[in-house]
Amino acid sequence: MTGAGVRINADTGRCIGAGQCVLTEPDVFDQDDDGLVVLLAEDVDGERVEQVRTAVQICPSAALSLAADG
Repeated sequence: MTGAGVRINADTGRCIGAGQCVLTEPDVFDQDDDGLVVLLAEDVDGERVEQVRTAVQICPSAALSLAADG
């Protein structure tokens, strides 16, 4: 699904604030004052999809997931 749009889901109840998502794709992920994930974009496409997919895979708390956009 490279290049196809995806929707990012973030479960702040599961997030442990490791920040791996922010390090992987800082244009899409950020952290709030408590260190929990904040989505800067819920839908991504193009070249960012693979970086976002990597961020989802390396999230230690499995707080991130992807769904097909549209």
